[in-house]
Amino acid sequence: MVDGEASLATRAAWLYFAAGLTQSEVADRLNIQSTKAHRLIARASREGMIRVFVEGPVAECVALENALAERYGLAFCRVAPDLGEGDLPLKALALEGASFLRQVLERGDDKIIGVGHGRTLAAVVAQLPQTPARDVQFVSLLGGLTRKFAANPFDVIHRLAERTGAEAYLLPVPVFANSVADRAVLMQQFGIADVFALARRASLLFVGIGQIHADGFLVSSGMIKPDEVVELKRAGACADLLGHFFNAEGELLDLDLSARATSMSAEDLRKHRIVAIGGGEAKITALRAVLRSGFLNGLIIDETTAQALATDKPEKTSGQSKKKSRKGR
Repeated sequence: MVDGEASLATRAAWLYFAAGLTQSEVADRLNIQSTKAHRLIARASREGMIRVFVEGPVAECVALENALAERYGLAFCRVAPDLGEGDLPLKALALEGASFLRQVLERGDDKIIGVGHGRTLAAVVAQLPQTPARDVQFVSLLGGLTRKFAANPFDVIHRLAERTGAEAYLLPVPVFANSVADRAVLMQQFGIADVFALARRASLLFVGIGQIHADGFLVSSGMIKPDEVVELKRAGACADLLGHFFNAEGELLDLDLSARATSMSAEDLRKHRIVAIGGGEAKITALRAVLRSGFLNGLIIDETTAQALATDKPEKTSGQSKKKSRKGR
């Protein structure tokens, strides 16, 4: 049972320390008197909730975590309290994601961690404090360059190395090759096969989820061309996970673009513990699709998006039984 007053204290502390609201603004947001807001924040500090991150159960978020984990067969789910950011809750996701990653590194069970890239993961690493992890190896899960061989502005592997002192391995190839034959040539280049082999040995994959949209990250970053988005939509694709595409029912699509992705095969991905992070109104369809696919072991999501997914009409999830069998991992 979650203590309601402790839950409120945690939420007040989150809004004050993480979102940067004043005590008066915290009081307005929580619909309480300013004196109570002050008392709650003081309690959070007194009881040790305030460290690098605000830690402690928020009752509403805990309920959503349980609901989503049960519905989609997840081993775990973490819901970041709402910071009032609007359609793109980047700070809330970054704080929760950085807290998760810090705890993973401090626990020390995962010696090889595969990471994707994108705006949300970049924000996570920006929030991560200096956390020594010299016995950990980070490895990119897909190419770190655009189709024109320009650097990906949201590639996080170098920043992770800076924050942790860990070894980090980049895939210096485009996310999508121009053809299947070109991909085969790229994969034969010196060192590339070794990085892929390391990625396959990772015990944790920490990834983002992409949406299929003309203004989405894949196009704006130069990973794919606008006409390829048209082809993806025509095929029914609405979500991207490491270069693999899913329709709204969570079914993996057999597409030429996926065959050109410089990432692990879908079969390899299914063998791994995958934790995804994402949120915002624009990502709801994509998140729902990947959740239905059964590929995910864990999810980090913001409160508003979690509420939307939790109130969906229940539908069959293709991978639930498989994920439930992995809860003890």
